[in-house]
Amino acid sequence: MQHKVVSREEWLDARLKLLEEEKDLTRRSDKLAQRRQELPWVRIDKQYRFEIDEGSASLPDLFQGRSQLLIYHFMFGPDYTAGCPSCSAIADGFDRSVVHLANHDVTLGAVSRAPMAKLQAYKKRMGWTFPWASSFGSDFNADFSVTFTEKQQREGIEYNYVREPKLEPATPDEIAFAAMSGTGADEYARERPGMSAFVLEDGVVYHAYSAYARGLDGLWGMYQWLDRAPRGRNEDGVWWRRHDEYNRT
Repeated sequence: MQHKVVSREEWLDARLKLLEEEKDLTRRSDKLAQRRQELPWVRIDKQYRFEIDEGSASLPDLFQGRSQLLIYHFMFGPDYTAGCPSCSAIADGFDRSVVHLANHDVTLGAVSRAPMAKLQAYKKRMGWTFPWASSFGSDFNADFSVTFTEKQQREGIEYNYVREPKLEPATPDEIAFAAMSGTGADEYARERPGMSAFVLEDGVVYHAYSAYARGLDGLWGMYQWLDRAPRGRNEDGVWWRRHDEYNRT
């Protein structure tokens, strides 16, 4: 992108025009957030079981005594050897938010299908402390549209509220992500990212909201910064790594 070099006065005029659009976007974002909160709830009667650091847990247990639960559906399948690099970049921002949310009646955590031992080892490697539960052997991921079978993959999965076409050859980025996760491209793609919000009221759990794909953009701390950098995201392929993989020889 070619940029003009102008005087401070010309720059300020352009900046003030952009500021009006930014303010309008903020106001519209506030209204959209309110509409999210006004969505109806769906009662969850299914008895899901998870494994956590302390042992076996139910979905209500994941609330940790609070009334609201935010779950990040972290891509880490049973056959992965490491968590998805993109999910790892998002999760790097969780720890410092957990304590603030916890003191506002909200529990933030992640759920993945990998067995608990794998999650604990990876969590230790990454230096994370946020709650992370294993849904291995449970229908939880499938019910919230973030895990798919090989048969579903061949026939076309339903993700982000739309039906995708039948399985197509993996892109170079997908192949790279799969390799970084220690699995094949097809196996890697059977897991998908997302987030879901739940409410616990009078002992009953309700599903309030879920988002997938680009609906997760706002959770990427690094992207919020890059969108304000002079060259923006400036992406060409898979440029990011897990935080302990930069500058490796």
